[in-house]
Amino acid sequence: MGVLALVLWLTRPGPAFLQGQIEVDTVRLSAKVGGRVASLEVVEGDTVTAGQLVAVLTTPEIEARAGQVQAQVDAATAVLDLAREGAREEQIRAARAQLEAAESVAELAAETRTRIERLYADGVVPTQRRDEVIAQARAAAAQANVAREALQVAENAVRPEELQAAEAQLRVAQGGLEEIQALLIESHQFSPVDGSISVRVVERGELVGPGFPLFVVALLDDPWVTLNIREDLMGSIAIGQRISGTVPAMTGREVEFEVYFIAPMADFATWRSARDLGGFDLRTFEVRARPVAEVEGLRPGMSVLVREDSLRVSR
Repeated sequence: MGVLALVLWLTRPGPAFLQGQIEVDTVRLSAKVGGRVASLEVVEGDTVTAGQLVAVLTTPEIEARAGQVQAQVDAATAVLDLAREGAREEQIRAARAQLEAAESVAELAAETRTRIERLYADGVVPTQRRDEVIAQARAAAAQANVAREALQVAENAVRPEELQAAEAQLRVAQGGLEEIQALLIESHQFSPVDGSISVRVVERGELVGPGFPLFVVALLDDPWVTLNIREDLMGSIAIGQRISGTVPAMTGREVEFEVYFIAPMADFATWRSARDLGGFDLRTFEVRARPVAEVEGLRPGMSVLVREDSLRVSR
């Protein structure tokens, strides 16, 4: 009898385990511009920090476009400078001299007209002469007005509307240059996050298009374990519940997790009953749980073993 008991104890079935896997969020590091991969600064497994250079692309088309846009900026700047400076100083001095001469002629013509008007009143000068002097005085005054306007045009060579148009054209050119410079910066790819390089998608020398991923970065600061649990075990699972699991890769270390996500899986992931008569399907639920405390060395892909009987007696 004692031998039978020993045999039954030695052959008793062991505890059933649920096997989960450590997972983390990932970020696909992609390029905004297309180009040829000139260098890769990191490899799989490397730890990177936000802002660290990870790859360099060559973009000859964008570099050529940058030269063209810089030339447009230079041309627009020259046009604006010319508009702001107006006419040359020599032109302004010549217009001022012409105005002074015209004003002198007009002043002399006005004095002559005054004298002729007196002589005409005394009957000394005939009407013809008087009319000629009046016409000359009017012409001289008109010429002085023309010279005055010419000086104003020289001093204000560009209308305000033309100056505004030149300024707007420069702003357009500068905006295009800033856009090209931003694209040139994108030829150097930097990691946007802290993490670990989990996948290298490209090789040096390959041609990539805009948006094509270069690396996949794993975010190691927020791991979780995913368990697929039959619904007959779900009666003891709730959001906020804590469960313990063994991590074989860490020499069987026990880690405490807290459930934060529960959702039914697709129909194809159900457990099927082995009985034909009176059988039924058991849905499978996806349960995710985060470590309660930080676990040094916990990496994505590690297995986590949770005893089924621990779930049955939870709460």
